[in-house]
Amino acid sequence: MQVVVDSLMTRYDRGGKGKVVVLLHGWADSAAGLRTLGNALQKNYDVIALDLPGFGGTQTPKQSWGLDDYVQFVQHFLKKIDAGKVYALIGHSNGGAMAIRGLADGTLRAEKLVLLASAGIRNEYKGRNRALRILAKAGKLVTSPLPIQIKKKLRRKVYKTIGSDMLVAEHLQETFKRVVTDDVRADAAQITLPALLIYGELDEDTPVWYGRQFHELMTDSTLEILPGAGHFVHIDRPDDVQKAIKEFL
Repeated sequence: MQVVVDSLMTRYDRGGKGKVVVLLHGWADSAAGLRTLGNALQKNYDVIALDLPGFGGTQTPKQSWGLDDYVQFVQHFLKKIDAGKVYALIGHSNGGAMAIRGLADGTLRAEKLVLLASAGIRNEYKGRNRALRILAKAGKLVTSPLPIQIKKKLRRKVYKTIGSDMLVAEHLQETFKRVVTDDVRADAAQITLPALLIYGELDEDTPVWYGRQFHELMTDSTLEILPGAGHFVHIDRPDDVQKAIKEFL
């Protein structure tokens, strides 16, 4: 399905009946990455999953966006499709950071929150990693003498080092630089609704200690760490993730 939101053609999926559950994907992903989980939840819920601007089938914003812009877009999208009262927000990686920010400042509302390998801890950088972060933010990586393919690999490695989430989307580099520096721990401390945090034991992009920090900050949260799972914990351990979410909801 498609709808125009804030002048952007937006692609989304909606299916099932019951209370509304909204899925927010991570950086450089799309709603398709959460489709297996969404299909499982449709048996009991009205599940909405959208491609966020710049990803999947949704148009790219003309200007660079920050985390708040994405959160506001989700708010406008839900209003545009007349989603109604949202029962639960489920966010993977950067989608989790968006959910945290939106719930904390009141832009988004829900009764429950599920974070899958949530990003949002952005400023834990020391020594060489901090220097790389500054270089990337300024857009001054000294790679001009290198072939373009080597430049792309190096830039991808740098962004992954500084970012927490992910592969950089080449067409959204300026947006990425804004998103990657926006820490949501203060927002997490304001969240009092029930929250389920699921992290993969082997996740190198949003490691387990992210989950532990968010768990400590949120007053009513449960943390589950799944052995053998990486950043895409809902794909690595789909049955366990689906079971945990269904029981929580």
